[in-house]
Amino acid sequence: METNIALNIENVKKNIEQACLRSGRNPKDVTLIAVSKTKPNEMLMDAYNAGMRTFGENYVQELVSKIDTLPDDIEWHMIGHLQTNKVKYIVGKVAMIHSVDSVKLAREISKEAVKRNVTADILIEVNVALEENKFGITLENGIETVTEIAKLPGLNIRGLMTSAPYVSNPEDNRKYFRDLKQLCVDINSKNIDNIHMDVLSMGMTNDYITAVEEGATMVRVGTAIFGARNYNK
Repeated sequence: METNIALNIENVKKNIEQACLRSGRNPKDVTLIAVSKTKPNEMLMDAYNAGMRTFGENYVQELVSKIDTLPDDIEWHMIGHLQTNKVKYIVGKVAMIHSVDSVKLAREISKEAVKRNVTADILIEVNVALEENKFGITLENGIETVTEIAKLPGLNIRGLMTSAPYVSNPEDNRKYFRDLKQLCVDINSKNIDNIHMDVLSMGMTNDYITAVEEGATMVRVGTAIFGARNYNK
């Protein structure tokens, strides 16, 4: 069955609007990122023609290839785990790197940003549920890590990101979204030099509605837009 991408995008946007209404928020404060990993350019163009301009990719090689071949007005976000040896390929090419999970990675991004005379917008990835298969700093060392990264040149820490556990009931993740929001509030209250964070990247296909209710400003939705991914490619 052919995936009706335009209709899917419309449905996701309606869900975001309704979640904002329930939580007293302005839908304009939430950015929908279409997660397009493993999807062919034809499907991305279907989303583009339906009005999407913000896309998220997980793999550097695939991201760079799509940047080179798709329209220039697309805003690209690196949302997957980023190895230090791949940083040089994306700094200056993406709007934001969501997955800064260590001071070591931040230093490498800083080095490349300075070399290219650009400022890299980044989010600090937090492993809120302490899952062994997930990357990210912990809630406990969040303030300390952000303070250290804030000293690096060429970086603009815009906020926090998390990938909550995959659950059948999104209510199970509400506490994690609240914890990330609280960490953001706590960090901003410290008045750390060069830090005023306003981005919370949290929520995916199975739990983005709950994430919006808890303050997400960016949701990363793939399956609900493009259909299930093909891992056999």
